[in-house]
Amino acid sequence: MFYRDPIYGDNTIDEPVLIALMESAAMQRLRGVLQHGISGLIGITSPITRFEHSVGAMLLVRRLGVGIEEQIAALLHDVSHTAFSHVIDYVFDGHDEQSYHDREKERYLAQTDVPQILTGFGYDWRLFLEEEDFPLLEQPSPRLCADRVDYFLRDAHDLGLASMAELTWALSHLRVGNGRMVMDDVAAATWMAYTFIKADDASWSNFREVGVYEVTAQAIRRGLAVGAIGQADIWGTDAAAWQKLHQHPDEELQRWLRLVSTETQFVWDAAAPHFTLSTKIRTIDPDVVGEDGRLRPLSTLDPAFAQHRAAYLTQKQGKWPMRYLNNLNHHDLPHRGTEMT
Repeated sequence: MFYRDPIYGDNTIDEPVLIALMESAAMQRLRGVLQHGISGLIGITSPITRFEHSVGAMLLVRRLGVGIEEQIAALLHDVSHTAFSHVIDYVFDGHDEQSYHDREKERYLAQTDVPQILTGFGYDWRLFLEEEDFPLLEQPSPRLCADRVDYFLRDAHDLGLASMAELTWALSHLRVGNGRMVMDDVAAATWMAYTFIKADDASWSNFREVGVYEVTAQAIRRGLAVGAIGQADIWGTDAAAWQKLHQHPDEELQRWLRLVSTETQFVWDAAAPHFTLSTKIRTIDPDVVGEDGRLRPLSTLDPAFAQHRAAYLTQKQGKWPMRYLNNLNHHDLPHRGTEMT
């Protein structure tokens, strides 16, 4: 299989198991699931798909020379993402951990064509459920790993925070050290760490995007309550579920949906918030391998970065009292919702 990726370039994939998994119904569904959920669907961010990111994570660990099993794990790591991706974590009150897809992975995968494909190639599909068993794919924050690095590379470029030349430079300094992903250059690690924080602030924990996620979650909750969508739709694609929500006549649902717009603004309002939210904050502290072969976190090599990261985390943590503003008629807005904690 020939696969052209905007980050990793042209790739030839000749392992039959990888080709079969890429062509599976479970993986092909991810072509209709956007990495940024609703913000990608309405044009706030670029429409990067979970399929692109999943294949990207596989290509990244492949570049680092891992075996076929870790490549399979990387390819499948996001297969259980629902429609709207992390918006669903807001629906089910998991916005701080954002791990609904991980909790549901075994149950969801068992119903797909993936187990049969893997069995046909001599693999037990349950071996790929725990991403932590594959140390290049997944590491605890704030370490580097293929999942974290791939979505950063894609978003940093599409958010206008990095040129392709900068991404190529950073990639050239990724290495394997002590079985995990590290960098061999302090300057490249510093650039990546600062730019990662910029990406988090611009998108992943951006005040406006968090607000858009929450009003979308309110709409989805209402849609589930009135039967506009069901559980099967959550495990489908963004566009299909979005269309069904808009087709339902429930007035409260439609009021929430009208707030899911690029025209809606969100302001900090401690006195009269519509909801109070916290969210997952993402940063990295790359391990850097020195000439002596030892790994040292960037924060121990660059005190200025350590201070910058600590200040950023302090600034972002806690509850955000949020009020939405829209040019809709005041009486056409939903009533103030239940406080989210």
